[in-house]
Amino acid sequence: MCALPTVASSADITDQPMTAAMVKLQTLSNRASELALNALGLIGIRYKMGGNTAENGLDCSGLVRLVFQQAWGATLPRTAEEISQVGQKVDTHELQPGDLVFYNTLRRGFSHVGIYLGDNKFIHSPSTGGQVRIESMDIGYWKSRFNGARRISDPDHP
Repeated sequence: MCALPTVASSADITDQPMTAAMVKLQTLSNRASELALNALGLIGIRYKMGGNTAENGLDCSGLVRLVFQQAWGATLPRTAEEISQVGQKVDTHELQPGDLVFYNTLRRGFSHVGIYLGDNKFIHSPSTGGQVRIESMDIGYWKSRFNGARRISDPDHP
């Protein structure tokens, strides 16, 4: 007769104490999931300059503001440039899902903003005629216009 190996149940796993690193990872995972899921739900919404609702269209900062409002109830400033002054600066190699990435698309710094999703991808509302979509930060156009990144703290988990 064969003996089956014992498999730990989810109750066994969840009864184990969480380390500080595990708690931080879970918090980051929840944070990223909340923001990313809200953002992904807006894919395909048409671009509209000055737009700040899914029904009427979104510009880049309107997308970011809507996602943070829906996910956390946070109210961010209206323009990409103003949003670039909020939160803390993040180095490229430290980017985490939910961080904001900024670009110079109008011959001035911080004129465009998107939400970093991980794996060098970000979601944004690009320009007239476009729709909310995911793009790679590795594309030459975005690489050459990158201005920096910021992290906005979740008001419930500063």
